[in-house]
Amino acid sequence: MIVGLWCLRRCSQMTKNDLKIFFWTVSVNQMGSNQVWKHSVMVCAAITTHQYVSAEQIVNGMHQAKAEGADIVELRLDCITNFHSHHDLKIILQNKPLPVLIVNRPKWEGGLYEGDENKRLEALQLAVELSADFIDVELKAASCLPTLVEHMRNHNSHGKIIVSCYVDGTTPPHEVLLQLVELMQATGADIIKLVTLAADITEIKRIFSLFLYCQVPLIAYSVGERGLISQLLSPKFGGFFVYGSLAGNPIPGLPSLDSIQEAYKLEHVNADTKVFGLISKPVSHSRGPILHNPSFKDVNYNGIYVPMFVDDLKKFFSTYPSPDFSGFSVGIPYKEEVLRFCDEVHPLAQSIGAVNTIIRRPRDGKLVGYNTDCEAAITAIEDALIEHGCNDGEASLGSPLAGRLFVLVGAGGAGKALAFGAKSRGARLVIFDIDFDRAKSLACAVFGEAQPFKELVNFQPEKGAILANATPVGMHPNTDRIPVAEATLEDYRLVFDAVYTPRRTRLLNEADAAGAITVAGVEMFLRQAIGQFNLFTGLEAPEEFMREIVLSKF
Repeated sequence: MIVGLWCLRRCSQMTKNDLKIFFWTVSVNQMGSNQVWKHSVMVCAAITTHQYVSAEQIVNGMHQAKAEGADIVELRLDCITNFHSHHDLKIILQNKPLPVLIVNRPKWEGGLYEGDENKRLEALQLAVELSADFIDVELKAASCLPTLVEHMRNHNSHGKIIVSCYVDGTTPPHEVLLQLVELMQATGADIIKLVTLAADITEIKRIFSLFLYCQVPLIAYSVGERGLISQLLSPKFGGFFVYGSLAGNPIPGLPSLDSIQEAYKLEHVNADTKVFGLISKPVSHSRGPILHNPSFKDVNYNGIYVPMFVDDLKKFFSTYPSPDFSGFSVGIPYKEEVLRFCDEVHPLAQSIGAVNTIIRRPRDGKLVGYNTDCEAAITAIEDALIEHGCNDGEASLGSPLAGRLFVLVGAGGAGKALAFGAKSRGARLVIFDIDFDRAKSLACAVFGEAQPFKELVNFQPEKGAILANATPVGMHPNTDRIPVAEATLEDYRLVFDAVYTPRRTRLLNEADAAGAITVAGVEMFLRQAIGQFNLFTGLEAPEEFMREIVLSKF
């Protein structure tokens, strides 16, 4: 009863973040060896770079982390330029706005510290004296734990010991990882931490499986761009720490603190959350999470949409057969290849020969492929022509594209969707692609004409033609390129660019200047995403809500 009253009084004086730390600490203290670990996710900001050259700048960085939504800060002492333990730790820990996890990683564990081992451990002891909230000790140095624990007891510290292990090279087999977990648990640590380098996204499944076997709180993830889902899906599988990077200081494999707060909202992710994601290579350009995740929340659907850097489709689909992975968007370069891994393909996608959406059918787990790109792109072009009074197509077909020349650059997945859509509206197609055989194959399928890509710069279209770019030319970061000669743009009535990063590409800006109607790739992106949302969830997409996100965030 007295403890309960104390807790109520203590909680009434706490901020929301203090409460999260408090209940986390109580849970760790009271957890027995056979209890199931339950928690709310904590977001940890990683401060690991040389941009902080003084203790005062580190304090500023911690304030930035707090403002961006972090619950805790991991501070790498070995990454601080000209670090002086007594001076710097005193300033940092006496002025911390958030709980601090202190790490002093030696070079033999992948860190930067090369000095005397005793001095390294003395810095950790000093951090204990100055009330650091968490102290990270490497598994190879775990023999110092009794000394640190005694030091904590002598200084009445409530800090927690994390025993960590960083694995070089590719992620080891599941059995080896379990052995490492057992060794770390045997040290008596409050928390254990295991970090690997992901050479392939399929390795992350071994990380997720570890949470089932752990009897103490576990931090486990993989670094590198292919390891991103180990952070974002960690709360679903039992992790309680999610690492994020500060604005202006991106770290490969870590989501930004801003995206965790604004897009992913990981505090809502649980064991029942359905996983969706973009299968692509590369994947960092994706804006899908910014659009799909808030839209899931808007209709109270328990789902999360994440980027998935995939190198091998066969390995990926065989590794993640779980119904928890409920659907996928498909991006460059896999829209055609992925058909081989679908159990069924919708007739439109089959005729196009490209899939941009896959759902795992709940009743039997089969993968079903669709194409939402086709109608998304064509209706965006049609609506723009109609809006500008260009509805002069053949009346029998009812489309402003009927009878027009449609010049298509790119015969890949997006190009195929545009070609079949334009053909269905009665347009006449001329197709260019770096792979001339691919251009000829697509032209044959849509009764169009193929021309060598080198001729594009000299191609003179007829007045009123449509130009559609379905290549990555002009995509961030190579934004200074356009796929056609500027002088020819004045002959096009409308120019469409499938690229949506940036929102206004150089091609669209040049076409504007030449007097053409322009349609940005974000319009296609929005419309295809609405179609995907309906397939993913079985619900009606909140179209106006999604459009507002695109207009404000893209």
